Amino acid sequence: MTDLEWRFDDRPVAYPDALVRMEARVAEIRAGTAPEMVWLLEHPPLYTAGTSARAQDLLDPGRLPVYRSGRGGQYTYHGPGQRVAYVMLDLKNRGCDVRGFVRDLEDWLIATLARFNVTGERRAGRVGIWVDRGGPNDMDRREDKIAAIGVRIRRWVSYHGVALNVEPDLSHFDGIVPCGIREAGVTSLVDLGLPVAMEDVDMALRSAFEEVFGAAVEGRSESETPPHYIANQP
Repeated sequence: MTDLEWRFDDRPVAYPDALVRMEARVAEIRAGTAPEMVWLLEHPPLYTAGTSARAQDLLDPGRLPVYRSGRGGQYTYHGPGQRVAYVMLDLKNRGCDVRGFVRDLEDWLIATLARFNVTGERRAGRVGIWVDRGGPNDMDRREDKIAAIGVRIRRWVSYHGVALNVEPDLSHFDGIVPCGIREAGVTSLVDLGLPVAMEDVDMALRSAFEEVFGAAVEGRSESETPPHYIANQP
């Protein structure tokens, strides 16, 4: 199947339920009985631990529920006001290139932020998308993370995905070391002074997705899995 289905949930979805539904859809995509899907949703407040999560990075163990996740990466927070996008794509039809897929996810988030005049950036050795806060001569200058990426690939079908901070309770990030990075902060669109509605974010995500993933990807070669991402290809 070559069609892609978009699904939008306007109420928080319990994390265990989301995992079950993702697993089922991934199996259907592999079997060719369902199209690829991008699922946009929110979760109740919780922490997830990726396959590289370290115990010492859970700073406040009793603060929120913690779920072990098969995705790559370390600890992250999910909650209302954060748009999670679970991306279930058949990479056999998209070049079988894990690095290229992760790069496309980064480009997707950067293009989405650009629609709100926010400059999202990559950082060497770091996962996710970052924004600079302040000018080059500003003593208070810092960089904050605005979007996280954590994926898993099984038999060339992707799942899990990205999380963009729109208007979450940023104080919940204090209970963890987000993605294991202690020297940087976390921000959101609203924290940057942009009162953006979730519906506007959904529209931006969809149009940017079609911009980044809509083009043909012939010619990509297979490459090894980048750090922080998990691929199972038996």
